[in-house]
Amino acid sequence: MSKGKRETSPTTVFLDVASSHSGHQHTQPVPCRKEVIATSFIKERSKVNAVPLKNKKASSFHEFARNTSDAWDIGDDEEEDFSSPPFQTLNSKVALATAAQVLENHSKLRVKPERSQSTTSDVPASYKVIKSSSDAQLSRNSSDTCLRNPLHKQQSLPLRPIIPLVARISDQNASGAPPMTVREKTRLEKFRQLLSSHNTDLDELRKCSWPGVPREVRPVTWRLLSGYLPANTERRKLTLQRKREEYFGFIEQYYDSRNEEHHQDTYRQIHIDIPRTNPLIPLFQQPLVQEIFERILFIWAIRHPASGYVQGINDLVTPFFVVFLSEYVEEDVENFDVTNLSQDMLRSIEADSFWCMSKLLDGIQDNYTFAQPGIQKKVKALEELVSRIDEQVHNHFRRYEVEYLQFAFRWMNNLLMRELPLRCTIRLWDTYQSEPEGFSHFHLYVCAAFLIKWRKEILDEEDFQGLLMLLQNLPTIHWGNEEIGLLLAEAYRLKYMFADAPNHYRR
Repeated sequence: MSKGKRETSPTTVFLDVASSHSGHQHTQPVPCRKEVIATSFIKERSKVNAVPLKNKKASSFHEFARNTSDAWDIGDDEEEDFSSPPFQTLNSKVALATAAQVLENHSKLRVKPERSQSTTSDVPASYKVIKSSSDAQLSRNSSDTCLRNPLHKQQSLPLRPIIPLVARISDQNASGAPPMTVREKTRLEKFRQLLSSHNTDLDELRKCSWPGVPREVRPVTWRLLSGYLPANTERRKLTLQRKREEYFGFIEQYYDSRNEEHHQDTYRQIHIDIPRTNPLIPLFQQPLVQEIFERILFIWAIRHPASGYVQGINDLVTPFFVVFLSEYVEEDVENFDVTNLSQDMLRSIEADSFWCMSKLLDGIQDNYTFAQPGIQKKVKALEELVSRIDEQVHNHFRRYEVEYLQFAFRWMNNLLMRELPLRCTIRLWDTYQSEPEGFSHFHLYVCAAFLIKWRKEILDEEDFQGLLMLLQNLPTIHWGNEEIGLLLAEAYRLKYMFADAPNHYRR
């Protein structure tokens, strides 16, 4: 940033986002029940605004990543307090000012949820209709937490409003279309023919999978597309048996070392992050599921010492786990009690999730090595790409001093998983596994298409804080297959236009 710009440290940005469900900035007075807190915050904010603040960039990307932690939570220990040493660098005045603004944002949403005709439908679901007692409890808990301590880390767990169970994973058509049309039955039959042939034609399987994989054949299709299963049908059973035994051999050999001093920090961070993984889906809050995730992540971390465990990798297990669980569960899996499954079934789901996640990470491991150079490159590439495809949006960010790293870091670190419902991520990964370098190269174009999808909302925001809150709380909760299909089509168009045209790609 140039000299003279106001202070917009990463810590301030993500603190702001983590404390709010809203993507828009408002100035409506705070309701009575929050007046006491808000008054003190606003006084602090006026003091902050009265003093010219110099911009102070992080001295390195590693410092930036350390300050922002996992890019959606402030710290990594739920027992820590903000007065403890790790948080002494936090500017308390800026933090209080941020919290005051968040209260005003929430107040404005409740008083006047519609912003304009085009964005009325984008009002977070939790402000429209509470569809279950768990939603009501979430709303009450959020209010109570805000009143007790507006900066408490627990407030940052649900980063965006989520309708119950993030909608049903199997209910992928937001438009309410019938679950199985004639066309879909034809596609399913095509998949079954491909998968049952003596040697599955992987190129043809990728073509069929690009527009989405039917739920019934998704588990075996994902295993094949990830390179975990061989194309030859006769070798598959033995391969699965061997790889599953190999994984549990790692467990026997290495898992007890989690208690050793040189692995304690890794295991502690994993143990802290697991409950944050889709915190509102009951499936992922079951102790047995959390134990499975801990084993998968710990074994992966110690087998990949160049990167080790990095916050964000925990999210990447969830789509595989849900897809492989669906092989044994007919109903929607979000509320399924995994203790109803046999030990052999659970072991198969765990081992397959580990190996497929490992295959995915093999292609993007530079995202998670020291200083995360892969993410730096991808964020820079996104900035260059957006400057070419939508100069108005790019200049709007520059005008209000928004750095791409401040919102796109998480997009790259978590493959948009924190921006989309889980059902949408699963559909997106159908295509990613069908594309050459889907999780690395094609993901860039998906991020660009995703950003431009919100160009009107972006251009409507006319200040730094409003833009950041919008970009990190985008209203996608009701998205389904149709929206993901349109996003992917636009991403493919951008790739076709720019991937092989470096002179157009670079400024």
